[in-house]
Amino acid sequence: MAATAFHQAVGTLQSRGQFSNSALNQENGIASFRSISKGFKLDFALLRRETYCSKKRSFSAIQASASSQTTVFDPVSSPSNGSASDSKKKSSEAALILIRHGESMWNEKNLFTGCVDVPLTEKGVEEAIEAGKRISNIPVDMIFTSALIRAQMTAMLAMTEHRRKKVPIIVHDESEQAKTWSQIFSEETKKQCIPVVTAWQLNERMYGELQGLNKQETADRYGKEQVHEWRRSYDIPPPNGESLEMCAERAVAYFTEFIEPQLLSGKNVMIAAHGNSLRSIIMYLDKLTSQEVISLELSTGIPMLYIFKEGSFIRRGSPVAPTEAGVYAYTKGLAQYRQKLDEMVQS
Repeated sequence: MAATAFHQAVGTLQSRGQFSNSALNQENGIASFRSISKGFKLDFALLRRETYCSKKRSFSAIQASASSQTTVFDPVSSPSNGSASDSKKKSSEAALILIRHGESMWNEKNLFTGCVDVPLTEKGVEEAIEAGKRISNIPVDMIFTSALIRAQMTAMLAMTEHRRKKVPIIVHDESEQAKTWSQIFSEETKKQCIPVVTAWQLNERMYGELQGLNKQETADRYGKEQVHEWRRSYDIPPPNGESLEMCAERAVAYFTEFIEPQLLSGKNVMIAAHGNSLRSIIMYLDKLTSQEVISLELSTGIPMLYIFKEGSFIRRGSPVAPTEAGVYAYTKGLAQYRQKLDEMVQS
């Protein structure tokens, strides 16, 4: 049943434009995602597609180009005497920002949400904007979000507060028509854009038959201990849903295969996602055990900052506010970036 539900969900995403049949091709078990534009090319290999009901892994090839999107060397974050060729050199450090989406309308109603696509509340919008203020002086070159609207809203709203004023643009590769219609024909405009990649692998864990149920009523029906086990155990899924372990398999696989290479190349990355997909990624970053991760709580709309340096992730906590200097002293690179933003505003 779970496998059927999963494939039905993929079909739904296809109908909504998240996937297209034309973009899914078997090709010797190798998958690639390509975003090609002037001075920028991404080649990702081996995209794993985890099923919800088993440990078996199948492989799909996803080939796409995003000629309308580009990641351009940002003069604000570069040395004043640097050249464009310097941008291709491996950076010694990069920023990684994790943000759990703001409050959703089902959070407000105390309902199990999972993979149901629910928007933010007014409070959630405010939380996303506040998150943006906290990261407004931290460089962002690329954004990854889940396929769910609450995460995408959070990312977009947060970026409206960034002092660099670059525009986040969702990469549309679901069809040839989508790629053609979303092209940008101004090179200068491209330089002021940030590519946003959406991925179902970063979705909240699928809560199966609990989705849409009231949390308190579910506890009354099944017992508090049973519901707590479904919600907080590592490897026990709710009926026809995912456990945290299953969510971690897809989220961490996507992170290591798609996002980590961007950090290695010196890109500063923001991920806007969900409580369980982000807990899974933090488990990987902080090398937490399965027992440690189940007690990890993430507040909605509060960004978490990591510095990726020399192959290691250094946790820096949450930026306190754009007016407080503490977070910008964590690294020399962040301090220099903020200084150059200040100089831009004053000039």
